[in-house]
Amino acid sequence: MPTDISEGAKRPVRPFLKWAGGKGRLIAQYKPYLPTTYQTYYEPFLGGGAIFFHLQPTQAVLSDINPELVNVYTCIRDDHEAVIEQLDRHARQHCQDYYYQIRAQESTIPAQRAARLIYLNRTCFNGLYRENSKGKFNVPMGRYKNPKICDRDLLHAVSAALQNTQIYQQPFAKVLDLAQSDQDFVYFDPPYHPISSTSTFTAYSRGAFTAADQDHLAQVFTALAKRGIPVMLSNSDCPFIRGLYRNFSIHPIQAARAINSNPKKRGKITELLITSW
Repeated sequence: MPTDISEGAKRPVRPFLKWAGGKGRLIAQYKPYLPTTYQTYYEPFLGGGAIFFHLQPTQAVLSDINPELVNVYTCIRDDHEAVIEQLDRHARQHCQDYYYQIRAQESTIPAQRAARLIYLNRTCFNGLYRENSKGKFNVPMGRYKNPKICDRDLLHAVSAALQNTQIYQQPFAKVLDLAQSDQDFVYFDPPYHPISSTSTFTAYSRGAFTAADQDHLAQVFTALAKRGIPVMLSNSDCPFIRGLYRNFSIHPIQAARAINSNPKKRGKITELLITSW
């Protein structure tokens, strides 16, 4: 049964992770461009999943190349109570020494890995996910007086929203093998192309998203559009991105720059929302 986002009958669910470039505050500007009906929703750069949680599609295929991110979504979908149990333990013991102890730990148990990511995300500086060259999370602890480490109600709601989803660890181009019908809808929210020499918005993990990757993504976007599949993409407003998508509809969006160590440098910035229709 196709999803109809005009129904407005589903309970609102917000993202459970803070994520660089999260779209939660931009949804009001995105609404006029979202398709009203579709069969399956695809999001190959999952991140915080704000658009997915807003739409709550009947069927969805969610993916990312980050194994920790894919694991946490899978665990919340399949066994969120086990994750909540681990988060309660983190909440009871949270302090500076404990934060760095957990940051240094590794586990092969999925629920423990998932709870570790949520705990670090809720307590690290600015909610920023960043890895060093060895793939190790390396963000210092934030200065929060009373962080809400375990939000039970939210995790219950997120688990319910994820029940009809397929979740994969895979590169974005795999969507070409999956999305075939004009009843599908694909949304890309890649690491943004830097708009200056000092931008580090793409460097949230060990594998920076290069200009060549942006070009490859534009080719995938075009291939999907040629199939008649509705495709939407977010990115920075710069000549390079405008050039890649010059044959499609480009919509300027006013966004807030939230991640900057200097609060005076946080402010409004124009981003682009690109649609194939």
